[in-house]
Amino acid sequence: MIPQETVSLILDTAKIEDVVGDYVTLKRRGANYVACCPFHNEKTPSFYVSPSKGIYKCFGCGKSGTAVGFVMEEEHCSYVEALRYLAKKYHIEIQEEEESAEEIARRQRSESLLLVSEFAEKFFVSQLDTDEGRAVGRAYFRKRGLEDETVRKFGLGWAPSGRTALVDAALAAGYKMEYLLAAGVAVRHDDEMVSDKFRERVMFPVHSVSGRVVAFSGRTLRSDNPAKYVNSPETEIYIKSRNLLGIYFAKSEMSRLDECILVEGNIDMVMMHQLGIRNVVASCGTSLTVEQIRLIRKFTENVTIMYDGDSAGIHAALRGITMVLSEGMNVKVVLLPDGDDPDSFCRKHTLEEVRSFMASSEQDFISFKSELLLREAGGDPLKRANLINDIADTIAAIPDPVKRSTYVAATAERFKVESSILFDRIAVTRRKMLEEKSREEFRENRRREAEDRAASSSGQPAEVRQGTAERAWTEENRTLAAAERDLLCFLLTHGCDELDFESDSEYYSGDESCKPTVCDFIRDALESDGTKMANSAYAAVYDAYTGLYDRGLPQDVIVKTLLDSQDRRIAAVTAELSAEKYRLSVSALRDAMTTVPSWLVAQLPKTIMLYAERRIQDRINGIRRSLAEADEQTQIGLLQEMKRLRDAQLRIKKKTGREK
Repeated sequence: MIPQETVSLILDTAKIEDVVGDYVTLKRRGANYVACCPFHNEKTPSFYVSPSKGIYKCFGCGKSGTAVGFVMEEEHCSYVEALRYLAKKYHIEIQEEEESAEEIARRQRSESLLLVSEFAEKFFVSQLDTDEGRAVGRAYFRKRGLEDETVRKFGLGWAPSGRTALVDAALAAGYKMEYLLAAGVAVRHDDEMVSDKFRERVMFPVHSVSGRVVAFSGRTLRSDNPAKYVNSPETEIYIKSRNLLGIYFAKSEMSRLDECILVEGNIDMVMMHQLGIRNVVASCGTSLTVEQIRLIRKFTENVTIMYDGDSAGIHAALRGITMVLSEGMNVKVVLLPDGDDPDSFCRKHTLEEVRSFMASSEQDFISFKSELLLREAGGDPLKRANLINDIADTIAAIPDPVKRSTYVAATAERFKVESSILFDRIAVTRRKMLEEKSREEFRENRRREAEDRAASSSGQPAEVRQGTAERAWTEENRTLAAAERDLLCFLLTHGCDELDFESDSEYYSGDESCKPTVCDFIRDALESDGTKMANSAYAAVYDAYTGLYDRGLPQDVIVKTLLDSQDRRIAAVTAELSAEKYRLSVSALRDAMTTVPSWLVAQLPKTIMLYAERRIQDRINGIRRSLAEADEQTQIGLLQEMKRLRDAQLRIKKKTGREK
């Protein structure tokens, strides 16, 4: 572990303009710097670096953070790895603190499994130079058109036919049987005998984002073997649904080109890389998963699905489209001629020809679905109606309302139907989706509560329970999200400022010597009735801020501490909300013809009342969902509660001058 004193020294020493300047050319613009964003392609610079605040912000793609966050984003590394990078840059020596016995054991076990996997990769590679490996493995790669350099780059190899060839080699090299089994390269049979997991197969290693070997995919060359591919089981270092074959080799090009090409097969991915198309990944022996899509999203929001032109490839593309769209990403589809896969197509064409074909053949999902399903529908009006409903349901999965409207307009034009009909269908579908999401969230919350109780009873910290993979911060409750963001904006910009209420104000305490701060006022309003922020990321920022505030730290120190937080949610939200875009702007104050203190006194209570109104609306939404499943007596009680809530809502609207 890095001592906290060293962490503080690194954070204090690192200059945001120096760190970012290592990657992009910065141009001074007033007190700040500007550049074209390194995270997405743009011609007009919208990427700003503020030395005074110690943050960067792109107003194009929305990414923001501190020097540590920038290194994490650019190098695709962890918080600790980013700290080590900065320490090396500024010649800061790191003296590790002693870890606990449990931490050491956990880290050593993971490292042991990684070392076993890397030994296995080297073993499989070395087997290509044996008589058997040359005659079968290397001959296969050459038959498929793979050059020796490509084979070396991706660590492709050969698993020999010997029952325990890898196991014997690993034991002889000093590796323990426990780790061979745990890493999934060896298996124990019912008779207690141990053998190699992979035999007589060409081997494709699976690399993590950081380039470590975590798993394998082995392809048989025998026609009498029913299992064409055998893949590593899930282990402590490998979760199939969260990994993509080739992600380590493709990530830089994905970020640079702002596009990811998704293919199905291992050879497909390798062959496209060899041809010169290097922003390509493949799923790891599984259908496309949400976790894999989110992994892609770390590097780009644009996905091109390039599957075989046969029936299986078409249906795989259809499955992938909705999943990609539901994550707020953009998707296009390229279908190859029937009988071709990316591998065979690349072997028959040059780089320019493949790129030209992709550019001319890619379709948005509406065109793809329309052409495909219209052929099936023929002249049947009922099937045509079902097709339109199917496309509308797919559009409903898109979270961005602007994108939904764009696709609705395109669909309405294509099928000559009223856009209002499509919007009605989408509204119904989204309501069902939200209801299902609410039920899932309820079940997930119950599951997590059970896990927390179990962890608490066992003395295990909640943060190390199962499923501790870093989760991207999201707005779980959209009804309250905007209001909670507004409250956090006040905290992060004016949290320590005093509120000087007039003597005729309902908030005037009568004690001129005891004026509440913005933080005190917000906290009293929220915590007086036990209210907590509904969105976990915002709640985390709120708790972190108030904890630092209670220590008596000044505003700038609090914000800087939050920006440098190891919790990426806290750092990301703080950077986002403390950026210039969300500050109480000079123009807003000028329009109001008032000073900052007066503006705060006028606006903060109103913002809190609006938040209370949104909480009431959230409760009303919950009642609406409950009404459908409640019995008659319960429904009466729920309707009475809804009326009381609507009356309270109306009172707030009157008070804030928004009554119609």
